[in-house]
Amino acid sequence: MQILYGIHPVEEALKAGRRRFEHVLVARERRDERLEAIVNLCRALKIRVRTEPRESLNDIARTPAHQGVVAIVRAQEFLAIEDIVAPTGSARLVLALDGVEDPQNLGALLRSADGAGADAVVMTERRAAPLSAVAAKAAAGAQEHLRIARVVNLVRALEELKRNNLWVIGLDERGTTDYDRFDFTGDCVLVMGSEGDGLHDLVRRTCDHLLRIPMAGGVSSLNVSAAASVVLFEAARQRRAAHASHHQSSEKTSGPGRPKKQKGLGS
Repeated sequence: MQILYGIHPVEEALKAGRRRFEHVLVARERRDERLEAIVNLCRALKIRVRTEPRESLNDIARTPAHQGVVAIVRAQEFLAIEDIVAPTGSARLVLALDGVEDPQNLGALLRSADGAGADAVVMTERRAAPLSAVAAKAAAGAQEHLRIARVVNLVRALEELKRNNLWVIGLDERGTTDYDRFDFTGDCVLVMGSEGDGLHDLVRRTCDHLLRIPMAGGVSSLNVSAAASVVLFEAARQRRAAHASHHQSSEKTSGPGRPKKQKGLGS
């Protein structure tokens, strides 16, 4: 079993319906609309709720930052790389993490991936932050809505994605192309490196393209989660623009009474 704490992580896990809840603990000292909404959702889903002193929740969560709610849940199930390579009917966007070690960064990366509409996230099993309660809190529950694959060897996983017609794009300060000049409207994987070392050599060599974020200040790069957010939302912007352009073109070419051909995002 696993611990989740915080309003957003617990609420999103309840709404997503992917996990089995053992029970939910709420702080006796806190009573407000947000907490009551979680209690009511638990009752509707027939999940046990217990009221405990805040100190008990501090001990269970190992932090006072639980916002008055702690859930005991079944650990999140991960996918294999084969589960995320199938075509979806629209252009696929995958985020791959090459050894991100800080759980706060991991949570922020997952939150950005969900917000930008990524189809899946690929994480390594070793030398990387686990999807812990700390990461879940930083993700604000986004991990409950993402398809996440865990792999032993990232290079092999990227090669499998390439065999399934996804371009592998690494973000690296040594890249030669600015991120906003790359066409993200097709099937692609964005690969982010670790906080200290960036992309490992083998991973870098596996990438089809290396992009960079031009920096105007005195520092040479952004934090990994901030950098990923910049590029993911640029990809999302391009895909929305391509979809809108295609939709307008379809309206112009469809005559009266002629059904308009429906196409997916990024087509």
